[in-house]
Amino acid sequence: MTKYPQHAKQCAIVFALFVLTIVPALAQGVPEGFIIHDSPRPVPQVTFEDASGAQRDLSAFVDKVVLLNLWATWCVPCRKEMPTLDRLQHQLGGPGFEVVALSVDHAGMDAVRKFYASVGIVSLATYNDRSVRATMTLGAIGLPTTLLLNRAGAEIGRYIGPAEWDDPKMVAFIAARVKTDTSGGVKGISGP
Repeated sequence: MTKYPQHAKQCAIVFALFVLTIVPALAQGVPEGFIIHDSPRPVPQVTFEDASGAQRDLSAFVDKVVLLNLWATWCVPCRKEMPTLDRLQHQLGGPGFEVVALSVDHAGMDAVRKFYASVGIVSLATYNDRSVRATMTLGAIGLPTTLLLNRAGAEIGRYIGPAEWDDPKMVAFIAARVKTDTSGGVKGISGP
């Protein structure tokens, strides 16, 4: 029997853990990089402004599967992925699903509107959190950060960093979640 140095054993253990956690996710059609939770997690309440200047919160989207994307106009990876989010909303958006692209720009709604116009965003609604509280409240460690919420408003998964949201595998994964989510009516948003 061959003896392996201690670091080789540690590498083997890390690789085994990787295989045990990533391979089952891939087998379920989960796109690489998407973290799916074992069970839905309550989402803290966040408030933000819509295009008309009215205050909104996530409870406005209960009964829809929501892809909540935290982004900013000054964030280069965010800017790159926004057209893919727009195309995803165009493909899947409707009574059962919505992409909520929540800008965290101090510059306010005008910065978001100018950016949307400059890159041709047409399917996404305009939302902004000038206070930037949503990033801390939702535990975003960087931008972009995207949360997948079930119909009850609970977080079922998270993607950190930019993604190709209109990639056929990603679209199929999200469409399957929309089709199979039966969590409506169970409160998943915490707070008042």
